[in-house]
Amino acid sequence: MTAEKITPMKRRGESPAPSPTPRPPETIYRDIVTQAGDAMAIIREKLILLVNPAFCNLLGYRESDILGRPITTVIPEREWGKLCEWHQRRRAGEILPPVHEVTGLHREGRELTLEINSSDIIHGDCAAMLTIVRTVPERRKLASQLIQAHKMEAIGTLAGGIAHDFNNLLMGIQGYTSLMMLDLNPGHPHYDKLRNIEDLVRSGAELTRQLLGFAREGKYDVKPVGLNEVVRRTSGMFGRTKKGLDIQCRLAAGLWTVEVDQGQIEQALLNLYINAWQAMPDGGTLEIETRNETLAEANRTAFSVLPGDYVKTSVRDTGIGMDEKTLARIFEPFFTTKEMGRGTGLGLASTYGIIKGHGGFIQASSEKGRGTTFDIFLPASNKVAVPMQTMEIPGLKGQETILVVDDEEVIIEVMQEILESLGYRVICVRSGREAIAVYQTQGDQIDLVILDMIMPDLDGGETFDRLKAIAPAMKVILSSGYSLIGQAKQIMERGCNGFIQKPFRIQDVSQKIRDVLDS
Repeated sequence: MTAEKITPMKRRGESPAPSPTPRPPETIYRDIVTQAGDAMAIIREKLILLVNPAFCNLLGYRESDILGRPITTVIPEREWGKLCEWHQRRRAGEILPPVHEVTGLHREGRELTLEINSSDIIHGDCAAMLTIVRTVPERRKLASQLIQAHKMEAIGTLAGGIAHDFNNLLMGIQGYTSLMMLDLNPGHPHYDKLRNIEDLVRSGAELTRQLLGFAREGKYDVKPVGLNEVVRRTSGMFGRTKKGLDIQCRLAAGLWTVEVDQGQIEQALLNLYINAWQAMPDGGTLEIETRNETLAEANRTAFSVLPGDYVKTSVRDTGIGMDEKTLARIFEPFFTTKEMGRGTGLGLASTYGIIKGHGGFIQASSEKGRGTTFDIFLPASNKVAVPMQTMEIPGLKGQETILVVDDEEVIIEVMQEILESLGYRVICVRSGREAIAVYQTQGDQIDLVILDMIMPDLDGGETFDRLKAIAPAMKVILSSGYSLIGQAKQIMERGCNGFIQKPFRIQDVSQKIRDVLDS
């Protein structure tokens, strides 16, 4: 059957209906845009020529405030460039998704994730772009953030467990090496070989520190610190070894204090400096800036941080930059774009963990050929900063009695030899229950307990509580392959006198023992 065109019948004497007057295309576009439920705008040469009420409501502007202004008022220049590139590729026939995701700016300053569909139109006598804008559903963003958070948490737990066990192995190697060096004259042919073993142990311990940093197990000794001084110290030290860089520090006056582990924050900053240096093989500018910043509820990011006062440290370079795919993975452990032998892929991962472990967060932005910026936010404190740490004090010998509690046989053996070489009387037990039994019979002879945190049956925390119930004035040093966070931090808050992380040298444990016994 062939479809026929049906025309309405005219009544007798009726005049033909007048033909409608053609409307200019721009008035048709105006009506369509104004009445649409989606946010829409017409843009020509980066200027906003027409918007609808939905667009104004979405981004917080009145129509009179936004017309005639650059589109970069609401879509940052970098994001707009990506959108234009995507639009040109679609125009050229490349098969791409119908919408492009960008970051937009609300009038109040908060960021919005927007989906944009664009098409070419004629506005007046010139070509223009019609954009349809929608917000990405909040539940979709939250789901993606939750998946990423769980992923990083699981990797962190695994990394922390590996680092703890590896530190126990390194403790045995370090301990026996130190004991052998005590008995050798520096001129002995084996002395230099033992020094090389110590250097290798230190390298292994540095790897585990970075793993523990990623696992947010990185806080050892938290004190109020002025970040300006930390930046001066770390940038100065780094600049002396990297002569090809122009290092510029822009440090805010009246910067708030932060409560951090100074050594760990220094390590986090040095990781960022090294990353910047490697991104500038032909030299460039490394800029470090500090400032006070208050985050309002509306400006909360994807990092589950509380609104409030923060100290922001920005590390910028003029290097080769990164694409979006690389940027999305930079904080994953062992992910690296460097050639074999130039990196472990742990520097940025440990920085991420260290900052998050201090209750802060880190953001990164980058573009190919335009450098990279890392922004660190740390919670501000109202406490007065303590002076910067100085060089360690040499350890001293002693004659007191020390009870060592550890379930690892190699740790027991090496600790006994180390402490006896320092002049101490040593009692060793391999479990928390043995420690309690010994203390009940010999407690009046014991001056100090060195207690392992992770043990089967009765762990370090419960053992500590039971020993303290027997002798409230007892002095205890907590020892662990983990660092001072989580369970260890809780034990310290309950009255433990000191903490030392494995692997440690004779000088380290000697100094810690004297600090506690002489306090």
